[in-house]
Amino acid sequence: MTAIRLGPDVPGIWRGCLAWTQVGDAWQPWRLPPDRIHTAHAPDLVARARMAAGVRATVRTDATALELRVIALDDEMAPVDVVVDGALWRREPLAAGASTIRVTLPPGTKVVEVWLPQYGEAQIGPLVLHGAATADVTDGGGVRWVTYGSSITQCRTAFGPSETWPAQVARRLGWDLTCLGFSGECHLDPVAARAIAATRANLISLCLGINVYGRGSFGPRTLAGQVSGFIETVRDAHPGVPIVVISPITSPSRERLPNAATMTLEDVRGAVADAVAALRHGGEARLHLVDGPSVLGPDDAHLLPDGLHPNAAGYRLMAERLAPLLADHGRATDA
Repeated sequence: MTAIRLGPDVPGIWRGCLAWTQVGDAWQPWRLPPDRIHTAHAPDLVARARMAAGVRATVRTDATALELRVIALDDEMAPVDVVVDGALWRREPLAAGASTIRVTLPPGTKVVEVWLPQYGEAQIGPLVLHGAATADVTDGGGVRWVTYGSSITQCRTAFGPSETWPAQVARRLGWDLTCLGFSGECHLDPVAARAIAATRANLISLCLGINVYGRGSFGPRTLAGQVSGFIETVRDAHPGVPIVVISPITSPSRERLPNAATMTLEDVRGAVADAVAALRHGGEARLHLVDGPSVLGPDDAHLLPDGLHPNAAGYRLMAERLAPLLADHGRATDA
């Protein structure tokens, strides 16, 4: 048996990425379209879009070992997770520069997932399977789920890339995840709305508001309208697909503190809810609101070490609470 090499040019193996570009003998993942992202006029969004949150290779194989060359472009990097038959098998830390991960696998045929780091820019070589006679594409799960949000969706402080709250929900429910969480960069950008519109989905979730509060991106006059417009762009491309909007989780010091646009976090949460209510009143029956503090509320503030971002245990609790709510809306139908 010879080694089997699976690059992003092999259909069906690498998932959760909107595009790949080749850089020498490596590939660069993109979670927004690289040919359109310049229209955002946001260098930090470009950097976050090059981070591989939710991007993974999934293959059914009898391989005895795997290796993956990773070029880490940032000093601070999340690890690579290797998951075998749904359970974490190995967690491989990364340092800046090029390195090759080598992992011995258990015997027999199994489903292997290799989750790329959710934080830090990285380029990769092909996934190499050693001692393998087979390397088959799996079915990918019944529900294609796209989720958009901020750092609280990208989940920098999760234990590893397979334990962000979106990854945990997707793994628990058997869903095919595309994670568009951009730390500090969830500002209802049209490029993000168009990317979601162009991505096949059976369920879409949008975690909106915390970055808008932090930067004062929109104010009392503009925020609800911007939320509505973003949702309508997505809806026009996905008629009939359930859309779940999640308002900001609790942040005790920000709840009643006005930002640069004169809005408290309570005001932002209310504007998001108002936008959803207005659209539902206009006939959007498959649009749903999840109140953020029902996911992580004041009683869970001990899980927010900086008063804003959940720790790893907080992301686990978010997954536990969101999985059944999202499952109620997930549909395994062709979009």
